[in-house]
Amino acid sequence: MANYQDQVETLPGVGPKRAEALHALNIFTIEDLVTYYPYRYEDLAVRTPQESLDGDKVTFKGIVSTPAVVRRFGKRSQTYFGLMVDQANIRVNFFNQPWLAKNIVVDQELAVYGTYNAAKASLTGIKLVTASSDELAAIYPASKEINAKTIQNLIELAWSQVRGTLPSLVPASIRTKYRLLDRNQQVEWMQFPPDPYHAKQARRSAAFEEFYIFQMRLQLLKLSDQSFAGEKIQVDLQRWQAFKDQLPFKLTTAQERVVGEILHDQQRPLHMNRLLQGDVGSGKTVVAALAMYAVVTAGLQATLMAPTEILAQQHAQGLAKLFDQAGVDLRVELLTAGLKASQRRQILADLEVGDIDILIGTHALLQPDVHFHHLGLVVIDEQHRFGVNQRSKLREGGVNPDVLAMTATPIPRTLSITAYGEMDISIIDQLPAGRKPIETRWLNHGQLDLALAFMAEQLAQGAQAYVVAPLIEESEVLDVQNAQAVASQLTESFPKYQVGLLHGRLSNAEKQALMADFKANRIQILVATTVVEVGVDVANASLMLILDADRFGLAQLHQLRGRVGRGERQSYAFLIADPKTDYGRARLEAMVATNDGFKLAEEDLKLRGPGDILGTKQSGVPEFRVGDPIKDLTMLTIAQQEAIATVEESAWDNQVENQALVEYLSQSMAQYRHFD
Repeated sequence: MANYQDQVETLPGVGPKRAEALHALNIFTIEDLVTYYPYRYEDLAVRTPQESLDGDKVTFKGIVSTPAVVRRFGKRSQTYFGLMVDQANIRVNFFNQPWLAKNIVVDQELAVYGTYNAAKASLTGIKLVTASSDELAAIYPASKEINAKTIQNLIELAWSQVRGTLPSLVPASIRTKYRLLDRNQQVEWMQFPPDPYHAKQARRSAAFEEFYIFQMRLQLLKLSDQSFAGEKIQVDLQRWQAFKDQLPFKLTTAQERVVGEILHDQQRPLHMNRLLQGDVGSGKTVVAALAMYAVVTAGLQATLMAPTEILAQQHAQGLAKLFDQAGVDLRVELLTAGLKASQRRQILADLEVGDIDILIGTHALLQPDVHFHHLGLVVIDEQHRFGVNQRSKLREGGVNPDVLAMTATPIPRTLSITAYGEMDISIIDQLPAGRKPIETRWLNHGQLDLALAFMAEQLAQGAQAYVVAPLIEESEVLDVQNAQAVASQLTESFPKYQVGLLHGRLSNAEKQALMADFKANRIQILVATTVVEVGVDVANASLMLILDADRFGLAQLHQLRGRVGRGERQSYAFLIADPKTDYGRARLEAMVATNDGFKLAEEDLKLRGPGDILGTKQSGVPEFRVGDPIKDLTMLTIAQQEAIATVEESAWDNQVENQALVEYLSQSMAQYRHFD
């Protein structure tokens, strides 16, 4: 008899080549194999035509009434025959499976699984059925190297040897609380369900187990992170409060709450790993300024890393101005790749001896010659644009400095529980007083003249406008607007105004010069690609015109719209598009319906699924094999709550009911301090 912890190579019929194919599917042990669950089931229960609806996938069982005929069309083929089912003659068609003809004999009893066409009294066959009529057929994810039938046979063999020996990973108290199956019953019914009801029960237990184990890992990562106890930052609260009182505006209630959460974390002798979410224009930068000043009052340094030089320069200018207005004496410097060698050397020398309080930069902050005197806080703006390795490398610049990650891409609850589950989360869910909601309109290309006429009115009133196009140059592949052609057309159409063209192929110096001219109103119309998506702040710009808007994702559209509405003027966003798909139309309808980035993020998640919601593989969004983090959000939330409750219990890892769980987790998490 095998042990569930044995390697799959110990099973008969699993040689080196087959083992390699299984490993590619993350199947290494017998336990991995028997918990390699089907992604769906085919209901093979026999039905009659009278019991079936058009389009149903059904199994018909009857007597072959006509010989099988094979017709060929080049490399393609059709095999068809008659099947008498409950006094109805059904024509059965199999496509591109000519070898089936030899198995079909007149007067033979046969069962066929396929798709029923009621109008034609026909069945498009999927397969001949040999299973018993009351069985659900499990369908497994497979690969070119190993097919689903082989996987199924190996699972049956493995389960016959380890049935009843698997320890339950979800503690008994939680299983009882939520009426979940123990692991052996769960595996039995997932792999060999007697009927749909039992399959559903097994899936519910398996999905919870998957979510719970994932959440336990996140909670242990969080504990491990905090166990590297950073020093307690001795914030000079009197100096900090004086700066806060001198700010040229009053913080919103949401900002006050978030600032309090961050300051509390900073003064604890635990490492802070906090994500600050805030919609475009919600005032995240001033919150970051207060957090950075707190560590400066403690005699430490702070740094802010931005994804682009434009944004880094804007942060440096904005923060320096903010501190100057409040009468605060500290040194803010900008470190980017565009600095002269002599300037860079001086900044690095001053940084190392502690003469620079706050350093702003891009990925240039990650160079090996950048040494802080004593780094106390890392602020990462638009954090999902930096990879995990980049973030951890920056943290190595001090004695485990606190980390405050910021994002203007609102994160739906599903992703905050999964991709960011090991972080504490603060949310600014309120815009500053006086901000007017942006009016958003969707026009087709035939109505572009209306949008341009409206833009002329805005320009005549002294406002400025962005015009965003998805491509820089003409493309023979995509029939979309391009920025260069648009800039030329607008220069001709608006001769009284200055038109600028901003795109990613410009040098950093050219980009910065263009943005400076636009900010100073020397340019009135800025034609751009998505370079302006994040962070660019020009209060006088009141119109965002997005051409071929259906080519952009919902999060991108919301970010682009957020470039206007940052001043006192009423602002507008015009989406010009003729979407060809339901998905394209749904995105535009959502943009018109709401300015709320959090609602849009939830809608985006429903439309696109979790895998690409942040537009980057670095987002850390996990792929669950059984549970669906969107449809099963309530279960996911409960799993998170139970995982938190588990690790908060005193000596939880010594309790008898948790021993299988501890052993399972320790095998994959031995590198974390909690399991040292």
